[in-house]
Amino acid sequence: MSFGKAVDLLRLARMASNYSGVSLTEIEREFGCVRRTAQRMTQALEQVFADTEDHVDGDGIKRWRVPRRRVGEFFAPEADEVAALEVALSTLERDGLSREADQLRSLRSKIDLLMPDRGRARVEADEEALLEAMGHAARPGPQPASDPEVDAAIAQALKGPFVLKIRYRGRRDEAARERWIEPYGLLLGARRYLVGRDRDREDGHMRHFRVEDMEAAEATDDWFARSDGFDFDAYANRAFGVFQDEREFGEVVWRFTARAAPHAARYRFHPGQTSETAEDGSLTIRFEACGWLEMCWHLYAWGDQVEVVAPTELADMVREYQRSDFPGLP
Repeated sequence: MSFGKAVDLLRLARMASNYSGVSLTEIEREFGCVRRTAQRMTQALEQVFADTEDHVDGDGIKRWRVPRRRVGEFFAPEADEVAALEVALSTLERDGLSREADQLRSLRSKIDLLMPDRGRARVEADEEALLEAMGHAARPGPQPASDPEVDAAIAQALKGPFVLKIRYRGRRDEAARERWIEPYGLLLGARRYLVGRDRDREDGHMRHFRVEDMEAAEATDDWFARSDGFDFDAYANRAFGVFQDEREFGEVVWRFTARAAPHAARYRFHPGQTSETAEDGSLTIRFEACGWLEMCWHLYAWGDQVEVVAPTELADMVREYQRSDFPGLP
């Protein structure tokens, strides 16, 4: 058997080790082969892995399955994969998501337990070298404060979903007061915001609650049904950052100078953006969103290398604050 075919056979064994196994159609799609080749691959699978099982599923499709214990030792994690887990863990901790960081840390421990002894030392050594080389990837700057008990309550309420009781001080409140929130999700940025409906408000609008301003939080036993038509990603994408204001929502057009265009082209300012490069080298970015103040904060860093074409209200907000003496671009 050639090296390439051996690699393909291991790939197939990995596919076949899932709960439902693998079908001929899935093999054809994964390897870009014809039915006859897929059949030969299942025959090779049965020859190499003697305890391969075949069965017909509820849809009448024949499937092959290899017990996971037989293929696990062939797929020990690589050093760069383990290092990526460590980087993700550090990012979660810096973003104040201590509960999620603990869960990822637990996953890392389970991976260590499942890793073959003979490969662990090599992976650990390579991982240490990678992390040392990636030290520059740590994100500096301010980070949101976190309260592990508040974070745990939010996580429990989101999983329910259960009504969340919080002691919260809004910007107009003289003191914190109790609120009962139906939570829908978290927006992560310079600060964290819980998105949900306040049961004391009858308008049913989604509101944002700063996690750092929750003095206490408790997941109640009061289950609620989330609105079927609510799409959290679509909701989040209506804003440039985290602030939502329907009065500001609309088309946003920024034109970057030829000097700034190469830098701007490497940014994704909004998931729904489109871009167009003009003959003079300038770059025009278009998207639909609200949150003019957060846009101003970002646009300031570009100095006089960006022009706000639309909306006019945003153009007026930034006009007097576009400096020409910044030595670099974002």
